Amino acid sequence: MKVYNSHEIKNIALLGNDGSGKTTLTEALLFECGQIKRRGRITAKNTVSDYFPVEQDYGYSVFSTVFHTEWKGKKLNIIDCPGSDDFVGAALTALNVTDTALLLINGQFGPEVGTQNHFRYTEKLHKPVIFLVNQLDSDSCDYDAVVDDLQSIYGQKVVPVQYPVKTGPDFNALIDVILMKKLTWGPDGGEPQLEDIPAEEKDKAEAMHKALVEAAAENDEGLMEKFFETEHLTEDEMREGIRKGMVTRSIFPVFCVCASKNMGVGRLMEFLGNVVPFVDEMPAVHNTRGEEVKPDPAGPTSIYFFKTGVEPHIGEVQYFKVMSGTVHEGDDLANADRGSKERMAQIFVCSGASREKVEQLQAGDIGCTVKLKDVRTGNTLNGKDCENRFNFIKYPNPKYTRAIKAANEADTEKMMAALNRMRQEDPTWEVEQSKELRQILVHGQGEFHLRTLKWRLENLDKIPVEFYEPRIPYRETITKAARADYRHKKQSGGAGQFGEVHLVVEPYSDGMPDPTVYKFGGQEIRVTIKGKEEIPLEWGGKLVFINSVVGGAIDARFMPAILKGIMSRMEQGPLTGSYARDVRVVVYDGKMHPVDSNELSFMLAGRNAFSQAFKEAGPKILEPIYDVEVFVPADKMGDVMSDLQGRRGLIVGMSSENGYEKLQAKVPLKEMSNYSTSLSSLTGGRASFIMKFASYELVPGDLQKKLIEAHEAEG
Repeated sequence: MKVYNSHEIKNIALLGNDGSGKTTLTEALLFECGQIKRRGRITAKNTVSDYFPVEQDYGYSVFSTVFHTEWKGKKLNIIDCPGSDDFVGAALTALNVTDTALLLINGQFGPEVGTQNHFRYTEKLHKPVIFLVNQLDSDSCDYDAVVDDLQSIYGQKVVPVQYPVKTGPDFNALIDVILMKKLTWGPDGGEPQLEDIPAEEKDKAEAMHKALVEAAAENDEGLMEKFFETEHLTEDEMREGIRKGMVTRSIFPVFCVCASKNMGVGRLMEFLGNVVPFVDEMPAVHNTRGEEVKPDPAGPTSIYFFKTGVEPHIGEVQYFKVMSGTVHEGDDLANADRGSKERMAQIFVCSGASREKVEQLQAGDIGCTVKLKDVRTGNTLNGKDCENRFNFIKYPNPKYTRAIKAANEADTEKMMAALNRMRQEDPTWEVEQSKELRQILVHGQGEFHLRTLKWRLENLDKIPVEFYEPRIPYRETITKAARADYRHKKQSGGAGQFGEVHLVVEPYSDGMPDPTVYKFGGQEIRVTIKGKEEIPLEWGGKLVFINSVVGGAIDARFMPAILKGIMSRMEQGPLTGSYARDVRVVVYDGKMHPVDSNELSFMLAGRNAFSQAFKEAGPKILEPIYDVEVFVPADKMGDVMSDLQGRRGLIVGMSSENGYEKLQAKVPLKEMSNYSTSLSSLTGGRASFIMKFASYELVPGDLQKKLIEAHEAEG
């Protein structure tokens, strides 16, 4: 295979909603380029994409598939991504390592929630976008309505390059307004017949041609001058203008295909090969030090690993992008993240499960390798005198959590090893061994996402597992001041144990003034601060510990032991056994014995005094509240709002964003357990949401009572 330079390489992410036809289009593209001899079919389970057993079993894409084509002296690396929002990690990874997004739209439905989500990611990453309308042979396809929808959402930057003469089962012809020709296919697709545009289509084609020429001219001063003078551009000039407009996201071309019949695919390949920006025409990425790293084949070698796949009989397949320099077979490289050395024994370019061995890959190219010792997804390998690291891929927060356990407890260790390995393949799967909740938690993007994880554990690793509701990480705090004292006294032969602690507890918030006096039932307790510790708690909130003991009632050397006893009770609140937070403790008096007092005595006295005072201080349970943003079609707004309110959600904002309504709400985590499934059901899969932790708030009284009763029943 030829060695391609960065000005001959184009990297493209193929995105689209579930059911838009990405896998079918991939087959047509590879067939058109001669990469495969016959097109596979999803029903026959013989496609280049979706080759993993879980994908064939479920009938939808789970992983991205990397493939390449060679087209008229150029190399196109294309990553076919899953359409479901549950597998958003694969789409985000692909967009970060490619330069152009090919956004496929089902002509029957127009822009869907997946279209909106993927476009939003391209916006954040400033990537060029091509819209591609598929399924033109469907009865319900209305191409003009799809374009109208796109333009109403994304504005006049959306410019059609083609349009179908008619849609439906008889679809077989397009008008191309760059070529200004009619393209007609036979029943088996393939090479089209080029004809003059019929008279009845002339006016429409010329109006669209003029709009495209004007959009292309806007991106280059020279082209703009020529357009004003002649109102015409050559085909090459139009391509140049469109390319520049794509790089700056000032033009989003719209193409047409019928992937299942291989119609329009060759023309799409021509556009990808001729117009889509090359690697070296896109803005350079930056390393973790903020330095620009250009895709220069002569620069120092630096390769970034963006994906790990695990395949039967092979093991881990590591996919990488050459960020700089040239990587050769046999190169010894240093892992910037793990401090280890690696040898690139073999380098491949890939098309799904098929791999072709190559001797080298240059900056901007994408390849894979096997049998590395110590490389993880997200690692960077560098050559001599190079210290690049990259962390430009930012994944969304999890939206769906389940507690998991092996059906056979003896398989727990094996299950954890499998989960950690699977996280290498999909970083949006997160695994947590929660000491607080005493559960192993798996976090993901939705029910399908975690169902796929379960399928793989049970079918590939042969580990039966169970999912169940995760516990909620409640917190406990107090609402008023209270005092208590406790004497710990124990005599057993020789030296005894003695410690007495008098203390006050009260609610704490940042910025509170230091206490000076407390009054309890006519008794006044004056505070003279001898020492103060402000302890940020690892589970959130603070404990403030004040030593106000005067006259040597308790020696200062016993204060750390008292604090240790208090901390042990903070880790197990009296209401539900949850962590306590936001408490101020003032130790103001006590007693000690010249012989029997020791650290253990004061630790136990402090622990028990604190526990008694906490129970008298109006203890309350706090629950985690999350900020939730829901992107929902206008016609489903009422249903979604009612559902959120039924989940004790507080609606805090509404706005319109790119054709969808955005609802902002604060919702207790307890109520979000099955939200992804419910939202999909409510909106027919047309809505999506994101959530992140906001704060802890008091649980309503009736719910607090139920939680305390449930905890007592467990205990």
